Order: sequence, then C-alpha cells, then structure tokens
Amino acid sequence: QVQLVESGGGLVQPGGPLRLSCGASVGSLNYYAIGWFRQAPGKEREGVSCLSRSAGSINYADSVKGRFTVSGDNAKKTVYLQMNSLKPEDTAVYYCALSRVYVSPCSTWPYEYDYWGQGTQVTVSS
Repeated sequence: QVQLVESGGGLVQPGGPLRLSCGASVGSLNYYAIGWFRQAPGKEREGVSCLSRSAGSINYADSVKGRFTVSGDNAKKTVYLQMNSLKPEDTAVYYCALSRVYVSPCSTWPYEYDYWGQGTQVTVSS
C-alpha cells in the first residue's frame, strides 16, 4: 500500500537550484531509511543520498557532496532533495525510495530499498 509520488523536476540552467519532493503514504517516515537515486539514459541507477533519522545516518555520493541535501518531514510525510549548483552531468530521472532497514546506517545501494516513486526528470542545460 506504500506509494511515493515525486514532483519538482524540470529544466534548469547550470548553477541553478531545484528542490525535489516526494510524498509518502506511510504512517511515519521514522520507520524507514530515505534514499534518492538517479538514472541517466543508458546508464545504471546510482545512489545520490540517503538518510535515516533513527540511525542518525546520512550519506551522499561524492559527485553531489556539498551541493545536495536530503531531508524528511514526518508531519508532512514528505521527502526532499535540495539540489544546488546543478551541473549538466546531474541530468537524469530522479527517484525517491524507502527502505525498511532504518536502524542500521543508511545505504545508497538500490537493492536495499523496498518502495520506489515513479521518478521525475531533471534536465540541466543552457
């Protein structure tokens, strides 16, 4: 019954910011690890970031470290990915995901995630 609905994608210029949102039909985000992933055409899905409040764990891919910030609002049941200083190589379909493994440190390995959103396109171009 868990559903994730993403929004916020679009076309942005290099250097610009963009915030992705993901509404979750769950009782509490505290029982999940939050993950963000992206997949460019013809490329493998890669982990971007993860967050587990219960485990006090957060992780970012080296390519986005210092530019992206992941967060979750339990009251709104919404997951966010704030993206700053966007680069053309950030162009991809972005997915939010939830993992039921929330006590351990979070992982950016896609196979550890149980629920996935439909994805939202982010295109960074002049």
